Amino acid sequence: MSHHANSIDRRPSAIFLMGPTATGKTALACALADRFPVELVSVDSALVYRGLDIGAAKPDAETLRRYPHALIDIRNPAEPYSAATFRDDALTAMRAITARGNVPLLVGGTGLYFRALERGLSEMPPAEPAVRARLQAEAERDGWPAQHARLAQSDPEAAARIRPNDAQRIQRALEVIELSGHTLTAMQAQKGAANRLPWRVLKLALNPADRAALRERIAVRFDAMLREGFLDEVKALHARGDLDSNLPALRAVGYRQAWEYLEGAYSLEMFRTRAIHATRQLAKRQTTWLRGELDARVFDPDHPDCHESIVAAIALFLPMKP
Repeated sequence: MSHHANSIDRRPSAIFLMGPTATGKTALACALADRFPVELVSVDSALVYRGLDIGAAKPDAETLRRYPHALIDIRNPAEPYSAATFRDDALTAMRAITARGNVPLLVGGTGLYFRALERGLSEMPPAEPAVRARLQAEAERDGWPAQHARLAQSDPEAAARIRPNDAQRIQRALEVIELSGHTLTAMQAQKGAANRLPWRVLKLALNPADRAALRERIAVRFDAMLREGFLDEVKALHARGDLDSNLPALRAVGYRQAWEYLEGAYSLEMFRTRAIHATRQLAKRQTTWLRGELDARVFDPDHPDCHESIVAAIALFLPMKP
């Protein structure tokens, strides 16, 4: 009897398939579902929204019929959705998949969601420059006391501790609520809660070695989205009348720029340039985040053996089908 016998990891298996935008994650996940007893769970902050289809590269209806993904089309774009909500929803989906004797395969590019799921939310979310800049602009427009009053509605304990003109602390407290869906007070209270994910996770990362090829692919894909009717999709969202550009749904890359274009902020050509630039910036942030995932196995999606290497890695990790 080996001395390792009682340290065998009895947790059920799960797979994370991570990577920047435009690296073929969806196609790969569907191919893996043909070979392994996996069920797919989307990890994408845009795909949760109904009506964000073309610009979010949502798998089409036929793909979703053949390869159902949990956590796609679960929110109206007028409703906010946070990393905290994602964690609860993902755990619920994973438990159901495991109970059916299958393995959850979580696929997507939203690093904040993967991190929330794996480590819980007791860690403070890292600063997000775009959110910070917008809070700053709102404060310049309305004044810090108005922002303090906003904070008092969501997190009265924090507001009681923070002076109405303490710009830095008001901003951080509002930012935490926005990024995590939790108040600063609640997060500090649950610090240190044991959050180990009750699954044994194989982390696979698609990370192209050729950055220039990825940048080019992003531009080509964006032009394809325009041909497929991306602007009509955003016009339909705009025409609803219950959405505004501060909602998380409309902060999705491409959608924000399309919205601004429809409101007359710039020309069609400028819209295209800005949207492609924003998507490339997103890919760069996603790549930086992946570099911090030290326990992930990294594969180059442009390498001809990528698919077979990933299949081999999963075959070693998953128990064979009975």
